[in-house]
Amino acid sequence: YRCKMSVKILMVCLGNICRSPLAHGIAQEYINKNKLDILVDSAGTGSWHIGEAPCENSIKVALLNGVDISKQKARQVKKDDFQKFDLIVALDDNNLKDLKNLGCKNTLKLGDFGYEGACVPDPYYFRDFEEFKNVYSMIETCVIALINKSKEF
Repeated sequence: YRCKMSVKILMVCLGNICRSPLAHGIAQEYINKNKLDILVDSAGTGSWHIGEAPCENSIKVALLNGVDISKQKARQVKKDDFQKFDLIVALDDNNLKDLKNLGCKNTLKLGDFGYEGACVPDPYYFRDFEEFKNVYSMIETCVIALINKSKEF
């Protein structure tokens, strides 16, 4: 009899329409392909976009990479998420600080898994689609490293 220990990961950015939906989608795709027992979700620290789909460019860059995030809906992080998830993953320093201010103890930064602690830039204000491609690559590298390391958590 083998006990299966499922890990639960929550990806968090500001509005939950650009970066964290990408991290969520990339993680889900990797989890499915590798048949891992990991639950992944995403949320934002802000409330502006609750119920909205991810931004067009995030959906587009994900689809270019074989990941469909179009069905995701933005939600705001809740205090009970801190108990429900084993890892709360902030996409930048501001979100990390906001999560800690909300009382979250089990938070870490995505950039610590492949980009030496760098913040994932928010592409929301960029006009250039290339920036979304760069953000996608960064998130993908870090998410895969995080998932492979999550077996140790």
